[in-house]
Amino acid sequence: MGVKRKALLVAVSAVTAVVMGAGPGFGADAGVGVGTLGVRDAVVPEADLSHHGHVSLWSEELTVRFESENHGPSALPDATVRLAFSVSLAAGQSLPANCLRGGDRVVLCRTGPLRAGGRSPETALDLKTAGRPVEAVVWIDTDWNGGASDPNPENHRHRVLVPATGDPYVF
Repeated sequence: MGVKRKALLVAVSAVTAVVMGAGPGFGADAGVGVGTLGVRDAVVPEADLSHHGHVSLWSEELTVRFESENHGPSALPDATVRLAFSVSLAAGQSLPANCLRGGDRVVLCRTGPLRAGGRSPETALDLKTAGRPVEAVVWIDTDWNGGASDPNPENHRHRVLVPATGDPYVF
């Protein structure tokens, strides 16, 4: 057997070992089947994730309140919501335990597990901007949803223009 054939055989064996090593529980909730080659075919779970809430801006106070909802049909073990701002946020702010800074204009927040038809607790962010903007734009989107397919991405992608009036602008 030639060197190239041996290398190919080793590579195929390694991939097979990894796939088979996933065990019988691999993808059990995702409808795993056995394909035509005898290798497991994982079906990607489907979950329709949405985010809704409101944003307000007054002076340098930027407030964001939101909930995430999973319209199903599959449950999600966790998801991450990405909030991006057109203005820089002041440094050294405390965030809720489920959130962290992703840069001077980005905050990432975990939803926690979301069953099909379930809702996350409200996430409340009381932020300070680096200055006193007359307006800000906030982009809300799903950054990660556990690899599920989402047939309706428009209900989790929002762009909100927030004038510095103190009024809540809904998304």
